[in-house]
Parts: sequence; C-alpha cells; structure tokens
Amino acid sequence: MKTILLTWLSCCLLAFQPAPLPYQADTAASQLTWIGHAETGPWAPSGTLRLRQGRFDYEGTRLRNGRFEFDMTTITHADNKLQEHLRGEDFFAVDRFPTAVFELRELRQGQAVGQLTLKGITRPVRFAATLTRRPDGQLQVRGTASVDRTQFGVNYNSSSFFQNLGSYAIRNDFQLTFDLLAAPRR
Repeated sequence: MKTILLTWLSCCLLAFQPAPLPYQADTAASQLTWIGHAETGPWAPSGTLRLRQGRFDYEGTRLRNGRFEFDMTTITHADNKLQEHLRGEDFFAVDRFPTAVFELRELRQGQAVGQLTLKGITRPVRFAATLTRRPDGQLQVRGTASVDRTQFGVNYNSSSFFQNLGSYAIRNDFQLTFDLLAAPRR
C-alpha cells in the first residue's frame, strides 16, 4: 500500500507544472544589432533593427510559445546608400516584406528553437541564448543568431550563386545579436 501511495504521490508531483506566465517585450528597451561580412578581407558592415512587438510564455526556467516581429523598414547602416540597398530588392525587399517574424517554440537550457520567416520564407533556426530574471521582475533574453541569408532568398553577391565576385563577395551568414527586456503582461 505504501508503494502505491508513494508512486501515486510521485506521479502527482511530476505532473504538477506551474501555469505559464505571459510576458510582453519592451520594444523601446530591447536592442537588435546585425553584422554582415565580406567573404574576403576585414569589411563587416553592421547596424540596427527595431523590434515591432514580442511576447512569450515564461514557465520557471524556460520560455515557450513566443512570437517576435521585426520591423524590416528600420534596418539601419551609417552609410545611407548601403542602408537603402539593404532595404531594396537585392536584399530584404522591405516594401514587399516589411516584417520578419521569429516564432519561438522553446528556450531551454541555453538553446532557442523556432521558425524564422524572412521575405515570406520560413525556415527552422536554433541558437544559443541566455535567460536572466531581474530583481524588478523583468526577464532579460540575450543571444546571437547566425542566419544563412541565402536560405531566405537573399542571394546578392553570394559566391554560392555567382562566380568571379572577388572582393565583392558577401558571406552567406549574418549575425543578429539581441538584448530583449520583457515584463509580465497585465
């Protein structure tokens, strides 16, 4: 009888999960920085991007069911000519695709897993990220995602698609570094 009771009690304790707490990203306090790279040489342009909105559920030590929308029309670079080129058809075509979306399935044990939609194309992504609970109750999520732009139809000056580019070749991957702050939704 004790064995049955202990087994039942163990199952009940293992089955107990706290209810997920919904969080909303603070778009003004969150920072997103991108960096690209020339295939040869030191050139590595960088800039920023704005988070339009973001939300997720917090379950003690992990995040789930997140959705983050990025305003692609805000992609910046110090050189206006390059900034407009990035917004144009050769790169992100922001007139047709003003928003990119990351659907977070889960962030657990330092790994974020989800789906990124860029230029209307959705692909699975996985990257390292950290989750910190701040004393004020906010959550801070930091990390860097490496994205292969060619998987999303951004093929401009990629040596995977074009020959003899020389110093004009651009690496296929770019990095998106983020520092997000979020508070419980009210």
